[in-house]
Amino acid sequence: MGAREQLREVLTSLYERRLVARLDRAAVPRHVGVIVDGNRRWARATGLDDVNDGHRRGADKIADFLGWCDDSGVEVVTLFLLSTDNLARPEPELTPLLRIIEGVAADLAGPERRWQLNAVGALGLLPAETAAVLKQAEEDTRGRAGATVNLAVGYGGRREIADAVRSLLAHHAERGTSLPELVEVLDVEHIAEHLYTRGQPDPDLVIRTSGEQRLSGFLLWQTAHSEFYFTDVYWPEFRRVDFLRALRDYAARQRRFGG
Repeated sequence: MGAREQLREVLTSLYERRLVARLDRAAVPRHVGVIVDGNRRWARATGLDDVNDGHRRGADKIADFLGWCDDSGVEVVTLFLLSTDNLARPEPELTPLLRIIEGVAADLAGPERRWQLNAVGALGLLPAETAAVLKQAEEDTRGRAGATVNLAVGYGGRREIADAVRSLLAHHAERGTSLPELVEVLDVEHIAEHLYTRGQPDPDLVIRTSGEQRLSGFLLWQTAHSEFYFTDVYWPEFRRVDFLRALRDYAARQRRFGG
């Protein structure tokens, strides 16, 4: 490492400490959603021949990120890892990505970890092996004392809402509720009770890396009142200082919820 790089690391460390010292713990978001974007572009930008190396580097970043969330007091994290649209990718591209995601789930569910994992998405659309790994990770981490970590795999916001309505209708059909009766009482909270994230607080803050400024279907229902933070940094290069900047930006906002 050259002198310039060493100086940059020292200055970044000092800046990071300053951000931590000034962090308003009372204004930390309870639930943070993250669209982990830019893995492939990072790989190409750094001259790697295999874009999957970008996904692997991004996968290695996840445990670090969750540690930063723990340090800051975040209670729920939702990681957007694979959309339903991504499932249409060619098999030679999709299969390695699924293996990497399986590795992430297994790593985060390891006995030395404290997080409770929750798979959110249309698991029925995933290969049986991937779905089994995600379900096992849920089972292995049930009841752990740490933060809840939602792994959004095979996830689509519109599909989640459709699944919630389908589940709601099935629930009331089992109870013998007629359609006119259901129409009379149906409210938004009834649908919310059937979402993948039911029982959890909605995201206070959604972060997207890589410079893209769109949700791509991420938590469409739950983000109605969320704050959004977009950064040009590719996910594999996302640092704790970048996360702290997002928290600082969030703390400075005045959330009015339409008021």
